[in-house]
Amino acid sequence: MEELFCIGCGIKIQIEDVKKAGYTPPKALEKGLETGELYCQRCFRLRHYNEITDVNITDDEFLKLLHEVGNSKALVVNVVDIFDFNGSIIPGLPRFVAGNDILLVGNKKDILPKSVKDQKVTQWLRERAHDEGLRPLDVILTSAQNKYAIKELIEKLNSLRQGRDVYVVGVTNVGKSTLINAIIQEITGTKDVITTSRFPGTTLDKIEIPLDDGSFIFDTPGIIHRHQMAHYLSDKDLRYVSPKKEIKPKTYQLNPEQTLFLGGLGRFDFISGNRQGVTAYFDNNLLLHRTKLANADSFYNKHLGTLLSPPNLENKETFPKLIAHEFTIDSKVDIVFSGLGWIRLNTSHDRPLKIAAWAPKGVSVLIRKAII
Repeated sequence: MEELFCIGCGIKIQIEDVKKAGYTPPKALEKGLETGELYCQRCFRLRHYNEITDVNITDDEFLKLLHEVGNSKALVVNVVDIFDFNGSIIPGLPRFVAGNDILLVGNKKDILPKSVKDQKVTQWLRERAHDEGLRPLDVILTSAQNKYAIKELIEKLNSLRQGRDVYVVGVTNVGKSTLINAIIQEITGTKDVITTSRFPGTTLDKIEIPLDDGSFIFDTPGIIHRHQMAHYLSDKDLRYVSPKKEIKPKTYQLNPEQTLFLGGLGRFDFISGNRQGVTAYFDNNLLLHRTKLANADSFYNKHLGTLLSPPNLENKETFPKLIAHEFTIDSKVDIVFSGLGWIRLNTSHDRPLKIAAWAPKGVSVLIRKAII
């Protein structure tokens, strides 16, 4: 097929990968060739539905974009997933945006149990950001899906940007585009004021959202983070790691030498210590299964893809091997399976627990002070 380019953004049209820039459905390609109005799917949705959709770009393209951000005098809005902070951190961001102010936006606040206090989550996000070298001017919690705190976010943007442009950055699956759509609707009360802008002939693209004072909010493409749990799952299974509703905790009384499987995506081993009440915070649809530690390996190998799913049977052969992370616990902490959820433990110095938390190779497991 001859090379064809989107008349909206200039990107080369492709029909193979719906997740990559330039994708156009075959039927839309035929119609576009007939009418002479050939758009990639992203520009088509932008033009006809005023809907911003995220596209993935390569690491090199993302680095170019970060250089552009770093060379601009702008407010950088870094959107992270509260549910998966580690998986939604952009490697090297502090270095690239040095000199620019950062507003950290913790998205998906609505899926946390109502008992979780905003102040505690905000403080935790700030501490984790500092660990990564980020020094945000402020931290705000939002829910793009439920439009929670969108007005507050806009007020914060206006007060912090001081007439400057705003770049919104984030890895894939953090809800960045949904958040920007909510901002647009709130600012305009309508959906028909978006313009597109890009550098023709390249894959480095962004969308301009004009503001009243002549400045712009720039929506940037997402980058795939290799440490995201979502990176290893099919679209069908993503719902288990991207909760849409408030999480309902489940409490189990575990004896030493018992294992709790988190579908087929993770595993919690209670190796030694006194009988323990543990509370699991995962997507409500994820099936948890308790068994004996001695049988856990064979149980996993036998039931992965069926009783223990996701992953489903079609994807179990390519799913990464689970890696064990051992800890000795002597306080009230959360064991966080990055991008999946967490298990709360409550013990004391005089009766420490020995546990192992298993996650796919490349996906991190960490301990934090219990947020509930």
